[in-house]
Amino acid sequence: MDLLSLTDKIVGILWSTPMVILCMGVGIIYSVALKFPQIVRFKDMLYYLLKGTDSDSGISSFQSFSMALGGRIGVGNIAGVATAICFGGPGAIFWMWVYAIFGAASAFAEAVLGQIWKEEVDGEYRGGPAFYIGKGTGFKPLAVLFALCAILSFGFTGPTIQAFNIAESAHNAFGVSPIITGALVAGLFGFIVFGGMKRIGRFAELVVPIMAAAYLVLTLVILVINYSAIPSMFALIFKSAFNMEAAYGAVWGSTIMWGVKRAVYSSEAGMGSGAQAAASAEVSHPVKQGLAQAFSIYIDTIIVCTATGLMILVTGMFNIVDGKGNFITQGLPGVDPGTGYTQAAIDTLSPGLGSIFIAIAIFFFAFTTVLSFGFYAMPNVAYLMKGSKHLKKVTHAIGVIQMVSIFFGSVKSSALAWNLADIGVGGIAWVNLIGLLFLVKPVMIAMSDFQKQRSMGLDPVFDPDDCGIKDAGLWKTIVERNYKHLNAKKQEARLRETAIEQ
Repeated sequence: MDLLSLTDKIVGILWSTPMVILCMGVGIIYSVALKFPQIVRFKDMLYYLLKGTDSDSGISSFQSFSMALGGRIGVGNIAGVATAICFGGPGAIFWMWVYAIFGAASAFAEAVLGQIWKEEVDGEYRGGPAFYIGKGTGFKPLAVLFALCAILSFGFTGPTIQAFNIAESAHNAFGVSPIITGALVAGLFGFIVFGGMKRIGRFAELVVPIMAAAYLVLTLVILVINYSAIPSMFALIFKSAFNMEAAYGAVWGSTIMWGVKRAVYSSEAGMGSGAQAAASAEVSHPVKQGLAQAFSIYIDTIIVCTATGLMILVTGMFNIVDGKGNFITQGLPGVDPGTGYTQAAIDTLSPGLGSIFIAIAIFFFAFTTVLSFGFYAMPNVAYLMKGSKHLKKVTHAIGVIQMVSIFFGSVKSSALAWNLADIGVGGIAWVNLIGLLFLVKPVMIAMSDFQKQRSMGLDPVFDPDDCGIKDAGLWKTIVERNYKHLNAKKQEARLRETAIEQ
């Protein structure tokens, strides 16, 4: 068996039905255990997303949110949605929404755990699954496995694939040589990433909202032009989702699976990647950042993925095939599922506009993902080399390797590279999801502490000793350094509460 065939089999195992069930299962467990904070605390999500500020050691909640969202919004939001429609029918969009709701609970939990067990490395906050699995479960081999898979995925294979998509779309739309694109993207990546966490956060804070807004504006234009088809389009989505549309009965067995699978891959909820950005934020309580990060799943899946789906469906620019490869609907003869569906939908506004807009969108979507990869590799290197005097040198070396990977990926991509990327992401997803199953209790404790302080009229401040959470000593320093005034109010409230009880 050659290497390509071997990696094909590994990818098939990692990204099989059990993965989808585990992702959904973890989301449901946390939703029920925490009483659906992603729904009942929706206003708090927006409040804490916009309220936070940065510090010498951490970035603001909004910068962390933008960094995580930049990692979530990628080529999958364009090509992945088209694939879900092709093989699962229009109803797959509905099941993407369902997963987004439960996945937001997983994202909330990851962010809370990332904050609880974060550490300060070279003056900057670092954290994520490797840290919270190691400290929270006590099973360090699992934490080491996550760190190794993350370095493989974020440091080597992931940037290659994203760069290939940027270079290919630039060549198709503008005729730019992949060599030129690769050199420019690698250089821009190096300039931002070697500027440290703060520069990555500032770039994400500026670019991510703009790129998402531009995509939504174009979607609205297409919907307005095709307004008469909107009611029937939504009817088709709901009917197909529940096997009430006879035309798509042949693919209904795949509808739920494709919807959830594409939502998992796009949002990365449960994979642990967003937790690394969440851990870098400056907040007074982990739950604040958990609420802010949960909102990123809604933006990614319910807004951006839905925008792609609506563009495709309202214009009729899609094909649907059954499990045997037979066409049920053929709105785009000869076009494979992927960016071509979205491109064709945009071309209905003006011929040729689709390829240009998609090239620009892919650049921003994929480049912000690459930048997130640049940051995500750092906490995992820090975990494996804790206390080493060579940490900074190794981190810089991986940054250089990422630049080389970007250039190489721009010039040449291969099925093997795609498989290695899927193996890396699949590996971290499995490890993180298993870890999350054993860490429900500390998330519940943190949420209970947050709610108790809010009920006392306080701006919550986290004290791991109050919560009975061990190995979170950095929080003593954080509170003393940045939240003395809030902690003083907390102590006063405690004294009043004790006096009333007596």
